[in-house]
Amino acid sequence: MPLVVTLATCLLAGGAAFVLCHQRALALEAERRCTLHSRPFHHGMLGAILVIPPGLVFMLVWLMAGNALVNPMVLDALPAGAVPADPALRDLFLNDVHNIAHDAVASSTSPVKEQAAALYAELMARGRTIVWLLTLTCALLMGALAVRKVAPGWRARDHVERGFRYLLIGCSVVAIATTVGIVLSLLQQSLDFFARVSPIEFLFGLHWSPQTALRADQVGSSGAFGAVPLFTGTLLISVIAMAVAVPVGLMSAIYMTQYASRRVRQVAKPVLEILAGVPTVVYGFFAILVVAPWVREAGEALGLTVSSQSALAAGAVMGIMIIPFMSSLSDDAITAVPKSLSDGSLALGATKAETIVQVLIPAALPGIVGAFLLAISRAIGETMIVAMAAGLAANLTANPLEAVTTVTVQIVSLLTGDQEFDSAKTLSAFALGLVLFTVTLALNVVALRVVRKYRETYE
Repeated sequence: MPLVVTLATCLLAGGAAFVLCHQRALALEAERRCTLHSRPFHHGMLGAILVIPPGLVFMLVWLMAGNALVNPMVLDALPAGAVPADPALRDLFLNDVHNIAHDAVASSTSPVKEQAAALYAELMARGRTIVWLLTLTCALLMGALAVRKVAPGWRARDHVERGFRYLLIGCSVVAIATTVGIVLSLLQQSLDFFARVSPIEFLFGLHWSPQTALRADQVGSSGAFGAVPLFTGTLLISVIAMAVAVPVGLMSAIYMTQYASRRVRQVAKPVLEILAGVPTVVYGFFAILVVAPWVREAGEALGLTVSSQSALAAGAVMGIMIIPFMSSLSDDAITAVPKSLSDGSLALGATKAETIVQVLIPAALPGIVGAFLLAISRAIGETMIVAMAAGLAANLTANPLEAVTTVTVQIVSLLTGDQEFDSAKTLSAFALGLVLFTVTLALNVVALRVVRKYRETYE
Protein backbone atom coordinates (compact mmCIF):
# COMPACT_ATOMS: atom_id res chain seq x y z
CA MET A 1 0.00 0.00 0.00
CA PRO A 2 1.58 3.33 -1.02
CA LEU A 3 2.50 5.77 1.70
CA VAL A 4 0.33 8.40 0.03
CA VAL A 5 -2.69 6.30 1.09
CA THR A 6 -1.39 6.34 4.66
CA LEU A 7 -0.92 10.10 4.49
CA ALA A 8 -4.43 10.56 3.11
CA THR A 9 -5.83 8.30 5.85
CA CYS A 10 -4.00 10.31 8.49
CA LEU A 11 -5.31 13.63 7.18
CA LEU A 12 -8.86 12.36 6.73
CA ALA A 13 -8.85 10.95 10.25
CA GLY A 14 -7.61 14.29 11.56
CA GLY A 15 -10.37 16.11 9.69
CA ALA A 16 -12.97 13.69 11.02
CA ALA A 17 -11.67 14.16 14.58
CA PHE A 18 -11.89 17.92 14.17
CA VAL A 19 -15.51 17.72 13.00
CA LEU A 20 -16.59 15.28 15.72
CA CYS A 21 -14.94 17.19 18.55
CA HIS A 22 -16.25 20.50 17.22
CA GLN A 23 -19.80 19.20 16.91
CA ARG A 24 -19.69 17.57 20.36
CA ALA A 25 -18.54 20.85 21.92
CA LEU A 26 -21.37 22.72 20.19
CA ALA A 27 -23.87 20.10 21.38
CA LEU A 28 -22.64 20.35 24.98
CA GLU A 29 -22.87 24.12 24.87
CA ALA A 30 -26.44 23.94 23.54
CA GLU A 31 -27.69 21.17 25.81
CA ARG A 32 -26.29 22.42 29.10
CA ARG A 33 -26.57 26.09 28.22
CA CYS A 34 -23.18 26.70 29.77
CA THR A 35 -20.03 28.37 28.59
CA LEU A 36 -17.17 26.04 27.72
CA HIS A 37 -13.70 26.85 28.94
CA SER A 38 -12.47 26.66 25.35
CA ARG A 39 -14.22 27.46 22.11
CA PRO A 40 -15.50 24.58 19.96
CA PHE A 41 -12.80 25.40 17.43
CA HIS A 42 -10.11 24.64 20.01
CA HIS A 43 -11.74 21.31 20.87
CA GLY A 44 -11.75 20.43 17.19
CA MET A 45 -8.14 21.50 16.73
CA LEU A 46 -7.07 19.43 19.73
CA GLY A 47 -8.75 16.39 18.20
CA ALA A 48 -6.84 16.90 14.95
CA ILE A 49 -3.59 17.46 16.84
CA LEU A 50 -4.04 14.19 18.74
CA VAL A 51 -4.85 12.17 15.60
CA ILE A 52 -2.50 13.43 12.86
CA PRO A 53 1.04 13.47 14.41
CA PRO A 54 1.26 9.73 15.33
CA GLY A 55 0.64 8.71 11.73
CA LEU A 56 3.21 11.18 10.48
CA VAL A 57 5.72 9.77 12.98
CA PHE A 58 5.07 6.21 11.77
CA MET A 59 5.61 7.24 8.14
CA LEU A 60 8.76 9.18 8.97
CA VAL A 61 10.23 6.24 10.89
CA TRP A 62 9.47 3.89 8.00
CA LEU A 63 11.01 6.22 5.46
CA MET A 64 14.18 6.48 7.55
CA ALA A 65 14.50 2.86 8.67
CA GLY A 66 12.59 0.86 6.07
CA ASN A 67 15.57 -0.06 3.92
CA ALA A 68 17.72 -0.78 6.97
CA LEU A 69 15.11 -3.30 8.16
CA VAL A 70 14.33 -4.93 4.81
CA ASN A 71 17.82 -5.19 3.28
CA PRO A 72 19.19 -7.71 5.84
CA MET A 73 16.05 -9.83 5.44
CA VAL A 74 16.51 -9.89 1.68
CA LEU A 75 20.19 -10.84 1.93
CA ASP A 76 19.49 -13.59 4.47
CA ALA A 77 16.83 -15.13 2.20
CA LEU A 78 19.20 -15.50 -0.78
CA PRO A 79 21.21 -18.69 -1.41
CA ALA A 80 24.64 -18.97 0.17
CA GLY A 81 27.35 -17.41 -1.99
CA ALA A 82 24.90 -15.32 -4.03
CA VAL A 83 25.69 -12.16 -2.09
CA PRO A 84 29.17 -10.64 -2.52
CA ALA A 85 31.28 -10.67 0.63
CA ASP A 86 32.94 -7.33 -0.08
CA PRO A 87 30.92 -4.47 1.48
CA ALA A 88 31.32 -2.23 -1.56
CA LEU A 89 30.15 -4.96 -3.93
CA ARG A 90 27.30 -5.78 -1.55
CA ASP A 91 26.14 -2.16 -1.65
CA LEU A 92 26.30 -2.24 -5.46
CA PHE A 93 24.29 -5.48 -5.42
CA LEU A 94 21.60 -3.91 -3.21
CA ASN A 95 21.52 -0.82 -5.39
CA ASP A 96 20.80 -2.98 -8.44
CA VAL A 97 18.11 -4.83 -6.47
CA HIS A 98 16.45 -1.55 -5.53
CA ASN A 99 16.58 -0.31 -9.12
CA ILE A 100 15.05 -3.51 -10.46
CA ALA A 101 12.31 -3.38 -7.82
CA HIS A 102 11.47 0.21 -8.81
CA ASP A 103 11.67 -0.53 -12.57
CA ALA A 104 14.76 1.65 -12.90
CA VAL A 105 17.93 1.01 -14.87
CA ALA A 106 20.37 -1.30 -13.07
CA SER A 107 24.07 -1.76 -13.85
CA SER A 108 23.48 -5.51 -14.39
CA THR A 109 20.71 -8.05 -13.94
CA SER A 110 20.67 -11.73 -13.01
CA PRO A 111 18.11 -14.27 -11.76
CA VAL A 112 19.40 -13.83 -8.22
CA LYS A 113 18.96 -10.06 -8.39
CA GLU A 114 15.48 -10.43 -9.85
CA GLN A 115 14.56 -12.84 -7.05
CA ALA A 116 15.94 -10.43 -4.48
CA ALA A 117 14.08 -7.53 -6.10
CA ALA A 118 10.79 -9.41 -5.95
CA LEU A 119 11.35 -10.24 -2.28
CA TYR A 120 12.38 -6.67 -1.55
CA ALA A 121 9.23 -5.28 -3.19
CA GLU A 122 7.05 -7.75 -1.27
CA LEU A 123 8.63 -6.92 2.10
CA MET A 124 8.41 -3.18 1.45
CA ALA A 125 4.73 -3.55 0.56
CA ARG A 126 4.12 -5.46 3.78
CA GLY A 127 5.94 -2.79 5.75
CA ARG A 128 3.84 -0.03 4.23
CA THR A 129 0.69 -2.02 5.01
CA ILE A 130 1.77 -2.38 8.64
CA VAL A 131 2.43 1.36 8.80
CA TRP A 132 -1.06 2.02 7.43
CA LEU A 133 -2.65 -0.32 9.99
CA LEU A 134 -0.72 1.29 12.83
CA THR A 135 -1.73 4.74 11.61
CA LEU A 136 -5.39 3.77 11.31
CA THR A 137 -5.47 2.06 14.72
CA CYS A 138 -3.73 4.95 16.44
CA ALA A 139 -6.01 7.46 14.71
CA LEU A 140 -9.13 5.62 15.88
CA LEU A 141 -7.88 5.36 19.45
CA MET A 142 -6.71 8.96 19.69
CA GLY A 143 -9.87 10.20 17.96
CA ALA A 144 -12.07 8.35 20.44
CA LEU A 145 -10.00 9.75 23.32
CA ALA A 146 -10.31 13.30 21.93
CA VAL A 147 -14.09 13.04 21.56
CA ARG A 148 -14.43 11.60 25.04
CA LYS A 149 -12.34 14.39 26.54
CA VAL A 150 -14.67 17.13 25.29
CA ALA A 151 -16.24 18.62 28.40
CA PRO A 152 -17.13 22.10 29.72
CA GLY A 153 -14.04 22.24 31.94
CA TRP A 154 -11.61 20.67 29.46
CA ARG A 155 -8.82 23.18 28.77
CA ALA A 156 -8.51 22.40 25.09
CA ARG A 157 -7.25 25.88 24.25
CA ASP A 158 -4.25 25.52 26.57
CA HIS A 159 -3.32 22.19 25.00
CA VAL A 160 -3.70 23.57 21.48
CA GLU A 161 -1.50 26.55 22.24
CA ARG A 162 1.05 24.27 23.86
CA GLY A 163 1.00 22.03 20.79
CA PHE A 164 1.60 24.94 18.44
CA ARG A 165 4.37 26.17 20.72
CA TYR A 166 6.06 22.77 20.46
CA LEU A 167 5.58 22.87 16.69
CA LEU A 168 7.29 26.24 16.43
CA ILE A 169 10.09 25.06 18.70
CA GLY A 170 10.50 21.99 16.51
CA CYS A 171 10.74 24.11 13.35
CA SER A 172 13.37 26.27 15.02
CA VAL A 173 15.31 23.20 16.10
CA VAL A 174 15.17 21.80 12.57
CA ALA A 175 16.54 25.06 11.16
CA ILE A 176 19.35 25.16 13.72
CA ALA A 177 20.12 21.46 13.31
CA THR A 178 20.29 21.90 9.53
CA THR A 179 22.82 24.69 9.91
CA VAL A 180 24.86 22.65 12.39
CA GLY A 181 24.71 19.62 10.07
CA ILE A 182 25.96 21.67 7.14
CA VAL A 183 28.84 23.02 9.20
CA LEU A 184 29.78 19.61 10.57
CA SER A 185 29.67 17.94 7.15
CA LEU A 186 31.85 20.67 5.65
CA LEU A 187 34.17 20.63 8.63
CA GLN A 188 34.69 16.87 8.60
CA GLN A 189 35.65 16.72 4.92
CA SER A 190 37.69 19.91 5.22
CA LEU A 191 39.73 18.43 8.08
CA ASP A 192 40.44 15.38 5.90
CA PHE A 193 41.64 17.75 3.18
CA PHE A 194 43.82 19.79 5.53
CA ALA A 195 45.38 16.56 6.79
CA ARG A 196 46.79 16.16 3.26
CA VAL A 197 47.30 19.79 2.24
CA SER A 198 48.66 22.49 4.51
CA PRO A 199 46.11 25.19 5.42
CA ILE A 200 48.84 27.77 4.83
CA GLU A 201 49.32 26.52 1.27
CA PHE A 202 45.56 26.47 0.70
CA LEU A 203 44.82 29.93 2.08
CA PHE A 204 47.93 31.72 0.83
CA GLY A 205 49.12 29.69 -2.16
CA LEU A 206 49.23 31.47 -5.51
CA HIS A 207 48.72 28.53 -7.87
CA TRP A 208 45.54 26.49 -8.23
CA SER A 209 45.80 23.19 -10.13
CA PRO A 210 43.84 20.48 -8.28
CA GLN A 211 44.29 17.85 -10.99
CA THR A 212 46.02 14.82 -9.49
CA ALA A 213 47.19 11.68 -11.24
CA LEU A 214 45.92 8.21 -10.50
CA ARG A 215 49.44 6.84 -10.03
CA ALA A 216 52.35 8.42 -8.24
CA ASP A 217 54.66 8.01 -11.24
CA GLN A 218 52.40 10.05 -13.54
CA VAL A 219 52.99 13.70 -14.38
CA GLY A 220 51.09 15.99 -12.06
CA SER A 221 50.71 13.38 -9.34
CA SER A 222 50.65 16.18 -6.75
CA GLY A 223 48.31 19.07 -7.50
CA ALA A 224 48.65 22.66 -6.42
CA PHE A 225 45.94 23.87 -4.04
CA GLY A 226 46.70 27.54 -3.56
CA ALA A 227 43.25 29.14 -3.49
CA VAL A 228 44.32 32.80 -3.68
CA PRO A 229 43.47 33.00 -7.44
CA LEU A 230 39.95 31.78 -6.64
CA PHE A 231 39.53 34.30 -3.82
CA THR A 232 40.87 37.07 -6.07
CA GLY A 233 38.52 36.14 -8.92
CA THR A 234 35.54 35.99 -6.56
CA LEU A 235 36.42 39.38 -5.09
CA LEU A 236 36.99 40.96 -8.53
CA ILE A 237 33.66 39.81 -9.97
CA SER A 238 31.80 40.73 -6.77
CA VAL A 239 33.28 44.24 -6.79
CA ILE A 240 32.23 44.74 -10.41
CA ALA A 241 28.75 43.41 -9.66
CA MET A 242 28.31 45.70 -6.68
CA ALA A 243 29.64 48.67 -8.67
CA VAL A 244 26.69 48.09 -11.02
CA ALA A 245 24.02 47.03 -8.53
CA VAL A 246 24.55 49.51 -5.70
CA PRO A 247 24.25 52.85 -7.55
CA VAL A 248 21.53 51.66 -9.93
CA GLY A 249 19.55 49.91 -7.20
CA LEU A 250 19.88 52.77 -4.72
CA MET A 251 18.99 55.44 -7.29
CA SER A 252 16.02 53.35 -8.41
CA ALA A 253 14.81 53.12 -4.81
CA ILE A 254 15.19 56.89 -4.35
CA TYR A 255 13.27 57.59 -7.53
CA MET A 256 10.50 55.12 -6.66
CA THR A 257 10.02 56.52 -3.15
CA GLN A 258 10.56 60.26 -3.70
CA TYR A 259 9.89 61.24 -7.30
CA ALA A 260 7.73 58.62 -9.03
CA SER A 261 3.98 59.06 -9.09
CA ARG A 262 1.75 56.33 -7.76
CA ARG A 263 0.88 55.15 -11.28
CA VAL A 264 4.52 55.02 -12.34
CA ARG A 265 5.47 53.17 -9.16
CA GLN A 266 2.71 50.62 -9.62
CA VAL A 267 4.10 49.80 -13.07
CA ALA A 268 7.84 50.32 -12.72
CA LYS A 269 8.43 48.54 -9.40
CA PRO A 270 6.94 45.17 -10.47
CA VAL A 271 8.76 45.40 -13.80
CA LEU A 272 12.03 46.03 -11.98
CA GLU A 273 11.46 43.15 -9.60
CA ILE A 274 10.78 40.79 -12.50
CA LEU A 275 14.55 40.67 -12.89
CA ALA A 276 14.72 38.79 -9.59
CA GLY A 277 12.65 35.96 -11.05
CA VAL A 278 14.76 35.41 -14.15
CA PRO A 279 16.79 32.16 -13.88
CA THR A 280 20.52 32.68 -13.55
CA VAL A 281 21.18 30.48 -16.57
CA VAL A 282 19.26 33.03 -18.68
CA TYR A 283 21.55 35.73 -17.33
CA GLY A 284 24.44 33.50 -18.29
CA PHE A 285 23.18 33.25 -21.87
CA PHE A 286 22.73 37.01 -21.96
CA ALA A 287 26.26 37.52 -20.65
CA ILE A 288 27.98 35.18 -23.08
CA LEU A 289 25.93 36.08 -26.18
CA VAL A 290 25.42 39.84 -25.73
CA VAL A 291 27.57 41.42 -23.04
CA ALA A 292 30.82 39.50 -23.58
CA PRO A 293 30.99 40.23 -27.36
CA TRP A 294 30.13 43.87 -26.71
CA VAL A 295 32.88 44.18 -24.10
CA ARG A 296 35.39 42.52 -26.43
CA GLU A 297 34.48 44.78 -29.37
CA ALA A 298 34.59 47.90 -27.18
CA GLY A 299 37.98 46.91 -25.79
CA GLU A 300 39.42 46.19 -29.21
CA ALA A 301 38.16 49.56 -30.44
CA LEU A 302 40.17 51.16 -27.63
CA GLY A 303 43.22 49.06 -28.44
CA LEU A 304 42.86 46.77 -25.43
CA THR A 305 43.26 43.01 -25.33
CA VAL A 306 40.01 41.48 -24.07
CA SER A 307 39.42 37.80 -23.46
CA SER A 308 36.34 36.16 -24.94
CA GLN A 309 35.35 35.39 -21.35
CA SER A 310 36.04 38.18 -18.90
CA ALA A 311 35.37 39.20 -15.34
CA LEU A 312 33.87 42.46 -16.56
CA ALA A 313 31.12 40.76 -18.56
CA ALA A 314 30.26 38.33 -15.76
CA GLY A 315 30.35 41.03 -13.07
CA ALA A 316 28.20 43.46 -15.07
CA VAL A 317 25.48 40.89 -15.71
CA MET A 318 25.63 39.71 -12.12
CA GLY A 319 25.15 43.33 -11.03
CA ILE A 320 22.05 43.55 -13.21
CA MET A 321 20.73 40.43 -11.54
CA ILE A 322 21.28 41.91 -8.06
CA ILE A 323 19.65 45.29 -8.86
CA PRO A 324 16.12 44.21 -7.74
CA PHE A 325 17.57 42.84 -4.51
CA MET A 326 19.36 46.08 -3.70
CA SER A 327 16.50 48.25 -4.89
CA SER A 328 13.78 46.45 -2.95
CA LEU A 329 15.66 46.44 0.37
CA SER A 330 16.70 50.08 -0.05
CA ASP A 331 13.12 50.99 -0.93
CA ASP A 332 11.91 49.39 2.30
CA ALA A 333 14.60 51.20 4.32
CA ILE A 334 13.78 54.61 2.86
CA THR A 335 10.03 54.08 3.20
CA ALA A 336 10.48 53.20 6.88
CA VAL A 337 11.95 56.65 7.64
CA PRO A 338 9.30 58.77 9.41
CA LYS A 339 7.77 61.34 7.09
CA SER A 340 8.12 63.95 9.80
CA LEU A 341 11.88 64.08 9.18
CA SER A 342 11.54 64.95 5.50
CA ASP A 343 8.65 67.33 6.23
CA GLY A 344 10.73 69.13 8.84
CA SER A 345 13.66 69.44 6.46
CA LEU A 346 11.47 70.87 3.70
CA ALA A 347 9.82 73.24 6.19
CA LEU A 348 13.25 74.62 7.10
CA GLY A 349 13.88 75.53 3.47
CA ALA A 350 15.91 72.54 2.24
CA THR A 351 15.40 71.43 -1.33
CA LYS A 352 14.19 67.98 -2.28
CA ALA A 353 17.70 66.85 -3.20
CA GLU A 354 19.18 68.25 0.01
CA THR A 355 16.53 66.47 2.05
CA ILE A 356 17.31 63.18 0.35
CA VAL A 357 21.08 63.50 0.75
CA GLN A 358 21.22 64.98 4.23
CA VAL A 359 18.14 63.50 5.93
CA LEU A 360 16.64 60.44 4.22
CA ILE A 361 19.85 58.63 3.26
CA PRO A 362 21.49 59.03 6.69
CA ALA A 363 18.28 57.95 8.38
CA ALA A 364 17.92 54.89 6.14
CA LEU A 365 21.66 54.13 6.13
CA PRO A 366 21.46 51.04 8.42
CA GLY A 367 18.95 49.39 6.09
CA ILE A 368 20.92 50.39 3.02
CA VAL A 369 24.15 49.00 4.51
CA GLY A 370 22.33 45.78 5.39
CA ALA A 371 21.05 45.53 1.83
CA PHE A 372 24.57 46.12 0.53
CA LEU A 373 26.08 43.35 2.65
CA LEU A 374 23.32 40.89 1.80
CA ALA A 375 23.76 41.74 -1.89
CA ILE A 376 27.48 40.98 -1.59
CA SER A 377 26.60 37.57 -0.13
CA ARG A 378 24.33 36.96 -3.12
CA ALA A 379 27.11 37.94 -5.52
CA ILE A 380 29.72 35.76 -3.85
CA GLY A 381 27.50 32.70 -4.09
CA GLU A 382 26.58 33.05 -7.76
CA THR A 383 27.82 30.23 -10.02
CA MET A 384 26.08 29.94 -13.39
CA ILE A 385 26.81 33.43 -14.72
CA VAL A 386 30.50 33.14 -13.81
CA ALA A 387 30.85 29.67 -15.31
CA MET A 388 29.36 30.81 -18.63
CA ALA A 389 30.79 34.32 -18.92
CA ALA A 390 34.05 34.34 -16.94
CA GLY A 391 35.39 30.86 -17.62
CA LEU A 392 37.15 28.26 -15.50
CA ALA A 393 40.71 29.59 -15.59
CA ALA A 394 42.18 30.24 -12.14
CA ASN A 395 44.12 33.40 -13.01
CA LEU A 396 45.70 35.56 -10.34
CA THR A 397 44.91 38.93 -11.86
CA ALA A 398 43.17 42.19 -11.11
CA ASN A 399 42.49 42.91 -14.78
CA PRO A 400 38.71 42.75 -15.35
CA LEU A 401 39.28 42.09 -19.06
CA GLU A 402 40.81 38.66 -18.45
CA ALA A 403 39.14 35.34 -17.72
CA VAL A 404 38.92 34.39 -14.05
CA THR A 405 37.01 31.92 -11.95
CA THR A 406 35.36 31.92 -8.54
CA VAL A 407 35.10 29.62 -5.56
CA THR A 408 31.60 28.41 -6.41
CA VAL A 409 32.51 27.55 -10.00
CA GLN A 410 35.47 25.48 -8.83
CA ILE A 411 33.28 23.64 -6.32
CA VAL A 412 30.93 22.65 -9.12
CA SER A 413 33.74 21.56 -11.44
CA LEU A 414 35.44 19.54 -8.70
CA LEU A 415 32.27 17.65 -7.79
CA THR A 416 30.99 17.08 -11.34
CA GLY A 417 30.94 13.46 -12.49
CA ASP A 418 31.95 10.34 -10.61
CA GLN A 419 34.32 11.35 -7.84
CA GLU A 420 36.01 9.50 -5.01
CA PHE A 421 36.05 11.17 -1.62
CA ASP A 422 39.51 9.78 -1.00
CA SER A 423 41.43 12.30 -3.08
CA ALA A 424 42.62 15.77 -2.23
CA LYS A 425 41.05 17.05 -5.45
CA THR A 426 37.52 16.19 -4.34
CA LEU A 427 38.06 17.12 -0.71
CA SER A 428 39.31 20.56 -1.75
CA ALA A 429 35.74 21.41 -2.80
CA PHE A 430 34.62 21.06 0.82
CA ALA A 431 37.45 23.28 2.01
CA LEU A 432 36.37 25.91 -0.51
CA GLY A 433 32.77 25.48 0.64
CA LEU A 434 33.82 25.99 4.26
CA VAL A 435 35.61 29.22 3.39
CA LEU A 436 32.63 30.42 1.34
CA PHE A 437 30.22 29.53 4.13
CA THR A 438 32.33 31.37 6.69
CA VAL A 439 32.58 34.52 4.56
CA THR A 440 28.88 34.68 3.71
CA LEU A 441 27.92 33.93 7.31
CA ALA A 442 30.17 36.73 8.52
CA LEU A 443 28.63 39.16 6.02
CA ASN A 444 25.11 38.20 7.08
CA VAL A 445 25.98 38.57 10.76
CA VAL A 446 27.49 42.01 10.14
CA ALA A 447 24.41 43.07 8.16
CA LEU A 448 22.06 41.94 10.92
CA ARG A 449 24.14 43.65 13.59
CA VAL A 450 24.16 46.93 11.66
CA VAL A 451 20.41 46.82 11.14
CA ARG A 452 19.66 45.90 14.75
CA LYS A 453 22.01 48.49 16.20
CA TYR A 454 20.58 51.48 14.36
CA ARG A 455 17.06 50.31 13.52
CA GLU A 456 15.32 52.06 16.45
CA THR A 457 17.20 55.32 16.12
CA TYR A 458 14.62 56.92 13.81
CA GLU A 459 11.45 55.14 14.94
